Amino acid sequence: MKQATALHIIGIAIRTTNENGQSAKDIPALWNEFLSGNKAAGIPGKTSNDIYCVYTDYEKDYTRPYTTVLGCAVHSLENIPAGYTGITIPAGNYQSFTTSGNILEGIVFNTWQTIWNTPIDRAYIADFEVYGARAANPSQAEVDIFVGIK
Repeated sequence: MKQATALHIIGIAIRTTNENGQSAKDIPALWNEFLSGNKAAGIPGKTSNDIYCVYTDYEKDYTRPYTTVLGCAVHSLENIPAGYTGITIPAGNYQSFTTSGNILEGIVFNTWQTIWNTPIDRAYIADFEVYGARAANPSQAEVDIFVGIK
């Protein structure tokens, strides 16, 4: 378990669900829009070049609709550009997982499947992945996943 401080994120968002494989279409499309549209360049006041993929606004749990925000950590949410969304990942307790291998072979999704089948007392407020320098090479990436717990 890790105690995390609050983080402000500005990025682009989509409302999705894991039902009927919808998130498997929506989240890659969000990544494509973020990367091909160079959305990170339009984010003001970034604290680093790390990319955060945040899951929040859960209707109930991972089986029901939620919002995915793909963006970067920023100093504040005072200047959110048009077309972007600003959120705060609350301070709290998070259980961390690290996955490694080829991102294009589904290592992150496979780790989420393990998380879903692990008895964790989840908070369902915000969960997030961090794509930092260790994820720069997609074929040999390391991605940290933080799951909010009660």
